[in-house]
Amino acid sequence: MGKHVPHWPRMMKRATACAYLDLSAAELEREIACGRLPHPVMLGNGLHWSQADIDAHLERLTGEVAADDWRKKTKLYANG
Repeated sequence: MGKHVPHWPRMMKRATACAYLDLSAAELEREIACGRLPHPVMLGNGLHWSQADIDAHLERLTGEVAADDWRKKTKLYANG
């Protein structure tokens, strides 16, 4: 049988976000500090990360989704 893939909650606490990203808590904090991952939001009594926000940041990092880049609209940076 296949490997079980967990159901990831829409809003994740730090430990769950770390598991989702396969990062340590320190790595998660570094990625947030340099802007590669989103900041958490206060939900209930603690900080939570949105799965959709994490996924959107990862898609921009990997180039899966083209970010709206102002440079593409200028002659200096236009491709071709």
